[in-house]
Amino acid sequence: MELNQEKLNAFVGQMVGELSVGYGGVMASLGDKLGLYKAMKGAGPVSSQELAKRSDCAERYVREWLNSQAAAGYVVYHAKSATYELTPEQAHVLADDNSPVYLTPAFQVVASMWADEDKALEAFRTGKGVNWGDHDERLYCGVAAFYRNAYRGSLVSEWLPALDGVTAKLEKGAKVADVGCGHGHSTVLMAQAYPNSRFWGFDGHRKSVEAARRIAEEAGVADRVTFEVADAGSYREQSFDLICFFDCLHDMGRPVIAAAHARKALAKDGSVMLVEPYAGDRVQDNINPVGRIYYSASTTMCCAHAISEDGTHVLGAQAGQSQLASVFERAGFRQFRKAMQTPFNLILEARA
Repeated sequence: MELNQEKLNAFVGQMVGELSVGYGGVMASLGDKLGLYKAMKGAGPVSSQELAKRSDCAERYVREWLNSQAAAGYVVYHAKSATYELTPEQAHVLADDNSPVYLTPAFQVVASMWADEDKALEAFRTGKGVNWGDHDERLYCGVAAFYRNAYRGSLVSEWLPALDGVTAKLEKGAKVADVGCGHGHSTVLMAQAYPNSRFWGFDGHRKSVEAARRIAEEAGVADRVTFEVADAGSYREQSFDLICFFDCLHDMGRPVIAAAHARKALAKDGSVMLVEPYAGDRVQDNINPVGRIYYSASTTMCCAHAISEDGTHVLGAQAGQSQLASVFERAGFRQFRKAMQTPFNLILEARA
């Protein structure tokens, strides 16, 4: 085969960029865990010596780290003064753990994927699954922290109001189930916003449920929030006014059973809120950076867990609205619609 040198050079350049990003993820994680970004936030231009003192770290390491950040465009380097500055925009992404675009925890998910590489290799070769609970511990904390801020920024202010009549019920006093609740950030956010309502979080991963209980205690809502270890097809039916699935239905090997159980567990005029990764219905609709993240995570986590359940479906994180609608139709729901979308999520509503 004759090589097109221009195309070859372009692709090599692309791959070098990928390696740069891979190395940079480790640096971003270090900056987050060592408090380096937070020490730079609002400080203006600082030298490596100043940052070392602020963060209680060794200067020579800090200096090299700062140069890596400048090369990445994560901080601004001022050559005349040999100082480094974290801009307000950079701080919003790297140093503000209340920001809806605080992204550094997401690198813990990447770290877990590397740590679980042997499991992924075995899964590819055998076709077997990998259960969610069998992954590296950094996966659970990384996913919880990454999604927490996205939910904090949009769940109460945008997503719930987009549903038909749901906020009025919540304000008056409703019963809500959060299925696949993980660390319970979504459950706690709703409980804080709607003090007249009661909330139940269900998840099959015991350690996540234990973490959720601690988070509810710390938030002061444990009197109105109950977390239980239970799967999506067997949690207690309590005539819920709202049942939520946050970024989890596509992980399930039996999503129709999960949707059917939700239908049985709903009050007469209840609603299901389904939050799923943003995706089009066709592969070509998802050929973009966000799609790449979701397909990659889906390969080692979402599909792997669904396969481990030996069920009926392996939807994957890029299932798209049509496949999800089919699941709810088969479960007996008569109404299914897209309430809204963001660059990262589809917010869907199902009613019996």
